[in-house]
Amino acid sequence: MKVSLFITCLADVFYPEVGKDVVEILEDLGCEVDFPKNQTCCGQPAFNSGYLKETKTAAKHMIETFSSIESDYVVAPSGSCVLMVHEFHTLFAEDEVEWKKKAEYLACKTYEFTQFLVEVLGKEDLGAELHKKATVHTSCHMSRIMGIKEPPQKLLRCVKGLEVVPLSHNYDCCGFGGTFSVKMPEISEQMVDEKVEHIMETEADILIGMDCSCLMNIKGRLHRKGYPVEVKHIAQVLNEGRK
Repeated sequence: MKVSLFITCLADVFYPEVGKDVVEILEDLGCEVDFPKNQTCCGQPAFNSGYLKETKTAAKHMIETFSSIESDYVVAPSGSCVLMVHEFHTLFAEDEVEWKKKAEYLACKTYEFTQFLVEVLGKEDLGAELHKKATVHTSCHMSRIMGIKEPPQKLLRCVKGLEVVPLSHNYDCCGFGGTFSVKMPEISEQMVDEKVEHIMETEADILIGMDCSCLMNIKGRLHRKGYPVEVKHIAQVLNEGRK
């Protein structure tokens, strides 16, 4: 099958290694992966801030970009960005029926990375091996709104040597929340401090997450506090020991 990689802004700019791991895993599983170079931000920051006109412009560009590629699926290493694609259709009124249909079609074939592996490809054991103690942060958009909870757990259970310990209050937001962390930094700081406190309680070597925005926020706080905890996207973990 042919898969288009929706890299997302943060992965593209700050975590390109995550994109590389996603591509390597998908190709090893028999997927033909392409990368639409014209893709840009999905418009989520503008959407969350109430700038619907600007969001619609970004949405139309993304719809056109991925519609120009005849792929079976679109896969992204971010639940929050995938959710935004699934929200595109809400931007278009009755006088924009064609755009709404295009948005709905794109949403139907757009999946979060772990969801795609488990629910579409039917894969859980990828042959990964990592002898470390880890804990997992579940991002809000992915787990609460999209309901993607089981796929990451199933995949991590199959990583040889990986000990996954529960994270207290793991469903609490890390405080990033897109523009929330910029508009309300004091509250955001307190939220990520609570998250970091619970992470340190686990005595884990690694924090694993499915969304680069959450990981960037938590990693920054861990670093500022001098805590030696590795922070990895799940794609990086699932590609360990396979190379």
